[in-house]
Amino acid sequence: MKLCVFDFDSTLMDGETIDILAKELGIEDKISKITKETMQGNIDFYESLTKRVRYLKGLKEKQVDEICHNLPLMPGAKETISELKKRGHKVVIFSGGFRNATAWAKDILDFDADFSNILHTSHGYLSGNIGGDMMFGSSKGDMLQKLQKLLNIDRTDTMVVGDGANDLSMFKFADIRVAFCAKDILKKEANVVIDKKNLTEILKDNRCM
Repeated sequence: MKLCVFDFDSTLMDGETIDILAKELGIEDKISKITKETMQGNIDFYESLTKRVRYLKGLKEKQVDEICHNLPLMPGAKETISELKKRGHKVVIFSGGFRNATAWAKDILDFDADFSNILHTSHGYLSGNIGGDMMFGSSKGDMLQKLQKLLNIDRTDTMVVGDGANDLSMFKFADIRVAFCAKDILKKEANVVIDKKNLTEILKDNRCM
């Protein structure tokens, strides 16, 4: 194994960032319902993402950063990334979530790079608009192919780890496909399934090393 790509929300982080942000506006139930349907593959990712972000319009940028800098990490996240890096693997994050969270997590977890989305702000408040690297259902697969080519790494030396439908596109280009506490739609395409909520379970599987 040379390249390990992790999803962020509900994989390295214990929860969904957008649902936690929505709680500040009292609309957590509305947003989380859409998030759940999206991760199960019932709603197009781009349509879901842009719709949910519009609901966040008016949230203070300072509040967003404070929340994103205090997100709960998944049990075993630090230990797993540390061990993978000790073994010489590149560890990269692909997130349909937000740079506010992944850039903070990079300093905590010490992975090599993160690709995510940017919440647009205006005068210190969220405008309800978003842009970035991971806007579409196909984004993770597209980015993985580019990264493999750049690093000269084959799919046989690639492991991907995720939990939801928007991870399917990167599953197509990796020989080791880990479904971590995942939705059924992703488990069907995985060859490693972990249902215990601790990422160190990955280290116990020889296929992932």
